[in-house]
Amino acid sequence: MGVIYILTNPSFEAYVKIGYADDIERRLKELNRSECIPFAFRVYATYEVSSRLSDLKVHELIDTLNPNLRSIDTFGGQKRIREFYAMSAEDAYSILKAIAAINGLTDKLKRYSMTESERQDEENAEDIAEQHMSRAANFTFSMCGIQIGEEIEYYNDSTIKCKVVSDRKVLYQGKEYSLSALAKKLSGRKSSIAGPQYFKYHGMWLNDIRREHEFDENE
Repeated sequence: MGVIYILTNPSFEAYVKIGYADDIERRLKELNRSECIPFAFRVYATYEVSSRLSDLKVHELIDTLNPNLRSIDTFGGQKRIREFYAMSAEDAYSILKAIAAINGLTDKLKRYSMTESERQDEENAEDIAEQHMSRAANFTFSMCGIQIGEEIEYYNDSTIKCKVVSDRKVLYQGKEYSLSALAKKLSGRKSSIAGPQYFKYHGMWLNDIRREHEFDENE
């Protein structure tokens, strides 16, 4: 007997972690033992299940609905397929809720309230994001070597593409947007966001491309 869990982390605002644990508290301690992550993981929701690896069915379902949501990269020549999904915690919870309703087991679904320390972490992460946005506001496509007329793609759906029409603007569905304005529109977020962190160029994050160019220029 264990649980399928949804974890959030202010360090990874755009992602949730969906997995299985026999003991959720022990799993949380294992994940938060690392000093490589600025903020701790928190439990957003759990769904009690009677068999191990039940989370694989949830992964399979999400991958079928949208294969671009899962975090997949290559490191040291090895492909890494992880339990992180580019979706909101609310959307992930809706999937578990639907599964629980279909199985008539909504009583096995539990949503957790945020503790005061977790709330403080979120506020600190938002402050850092705001500082980052002030830097992102100076983003230009020429910084990344991206030419006018080229296309970039939305981070969690590669079918959503927009064309670069100036050093700071893109064209999407016949209308010009700044990256931040388009990111807000596509993500549905109400607060201000740093647009470059929501887009990729040839599969690479815009911010990563920018850092590479800045590094090359400083060598």
